[in-house]
Amino acid sequence: MGCRFPSRTSRRLSFAPHRTSIFRYPRFARLSAAEYYLRVVTRERTAASPAAPETPTAPSSAPSTAESTAGSTAPRTTTTRPGVVRSATVNDAAEAAWLAALTFPLACPPEASRSEMATHIAHKLTLPQFREWATSDRHALLVYDDGSQLLGYALLIRGTPEGVAEADAVRAASGRGAPYVELSKIYVHPEVQGRGVAGELMRAASVVAAELGPDLPFWLATNAANLRAQAFYRKSGFEVIGKRTYLVGGLEHDDVVLLRTRP
Repeated sequence: MGCRFPSRTSRRLSFAPHRTSIFRYPRFARLSAAEYYLRVVTRERTAASPAAPETPTAPSSAPSTAESTAGSTAPRTTTTRPGVVRSATVNDAAEAAWLAALTFPLACPPEASRSEMATHIAHKLTLPQFREWATSDRHALLVYDDGSQLLGYALLIRGTPEGVAEADAVRAASGRGAPYVELSKIYVHPEVQGRGVAGELMRAASVVAAELGPDLPFWLATNAANLRAQAFYRKSGFEVIGKRTYLVGGLEHDDVVLLRTRP
């Protein structure tokens, strides 16, 4: 496995469209959008622990900043083929959005309802949103591609934190004002969690964070109850520096804010 990082321009132009879509999976072929989201939530919430990631469940209470299922305890039924972490293109947007809908529920706290999660997915993890992230100079959307399908993704953002609590925490801990680079999302397909995909994504994200903002503070947030995710982030050089609340489907959940303090 490895990472490759062509220039931002070439990344957007040089990759062929992917063949994978939700219609490769017969159980989703006849579902409406609403039914699809709800059924994915139901299936995955029972198949894996929401707070047990690869080395993290990656992140967040909600969807916030470092949402992730980076390493949860899911069924080991898929053989992980050697893959690469690369920058996503607009041709990856549909499959990445499908993967986001599949994995997002795994990172949510136990008290999050199906309705909350479905609402968040329908409004925040849409196809147009992934297309925008793939082409924005302020964002970096990375995918783990094994040659036949996407098995994980990560999203980085250069800018000012949306919330006051996280902005204050990062400023106080780093000693400087915005902009910062945020690891907003890092998710891995539940069937290959624990197999190193999250680690590959994190290593790639660290390289890209330096490209997005050389010497800028690198931070994230994750659900306060997600101890597996926090352990993964600490192993990756992050330390807890504060707290915040995050909305999922309109309801508040508690997150911890972390800042990278070492490579």
